[in-house]
Amino acid sequence: MIPILTLTLNPAIDLAADVADVRPGIKLRCTEPRVDPGGGGLNVSRAIRILGGQSTAFVALGGNLGGRLSALIAASGIEMVAFPGPGETRESLTVTETSTGHQFRFMLPGAPWSMSRTEAALARIDRAVPEGGIVVLSGSLPPGVPADFPGMVSHLIGQRAILLVDTSGEPLERLTADCVPDIDILRMDESEAASLAGRPLQDRAETADFASHLVARGVAACVIVARGPDGSVLATPQGRWHARSPRVEVRSAVGAGDTFVGAFVLALARHLPPETALAHGVAAAAAAVMTEATELCHRDDVLRLLPACQPEPI
Repeated sequence: MIPILTLTLNPAIDLAADVADVRPGIKLRCTEPRVDPGGGGLNVSRAIRILGGQSTAFVALGGNLGGRLSALIAASGIEMVAFPGPGETRESLTVTETSTGHQFRFMLPGAPWSMSRTEAALARIDRAVPEGGIVVLSGSLPPGVPADFPGMVSHLIGQRAILLVDTSGEPLERLTADCVPDIDILRMDESEAASLAGRPLQDRAETADFASHLVARGVAACVIVARGPDGSVLATPQGRWHARSPRVEVRSAVGAGDTFVGAFVLALARHLPPETALAHGVAAAAAAVMTEATELCHRDDVLRLLPACQPEPI
């Protein structure tokens, strides 16, 4: 299998609990929380592990909470490259209101980084890059890390490994505006794609046209756009495909995108073509929304859903 490295500069300890009702001004007594390693790249590594693969997770850890997160990562069976982050590692809280099923997600920003720490992280990533492997940069960036950090990583890696970037906000805008060389795979969701396009993408064909436009401009060799319950669209110079998401009961959307990326890159690492990897990602994302809170997916569910997600050309 092709080696995989995931990058998480802004990890979190993810806490998830239930409460009967969310109301202001009173103490809200929650259930015992579920505790998981969190952050985009870490969730990708967790999904890969659940699906029977292995990856190495580069993780910035700081303070006492960083030590606790390190123990959670080790308990998950994920191989880790630890990097000293500033201050305390952040926490995030997901609360599900059982009376309505509504989910409330509270995300803290993380401790600020200096430019010197960013440069030190790049130097450590440089040593960790697997030659001929896959590198996944996913999740938010800590305060102080430049918005063009994905471009810095791309320049660092060059042709040594495949680079997949799953980002949002200003970093995504910079990538699509600047056409950074050596971005192999770029993933975004439908709202991010609509924002970049300046209009809603009404159907799969419009989404595929937009993704193909980014490929033609040289933004990335492969562009993936998630369309929520409608599945995902993938465009490369060789073609455009759509994988339909099966109908499932949605319990929690937390981590569904990262689970998609984990299943997608694991399929690539097993030498499957991108359109087949797309189906694996869509099945895994559907399986992830079936689980509670921050649990991600179950391997048996992914295998059961996979036949319904076969890719079709657009």
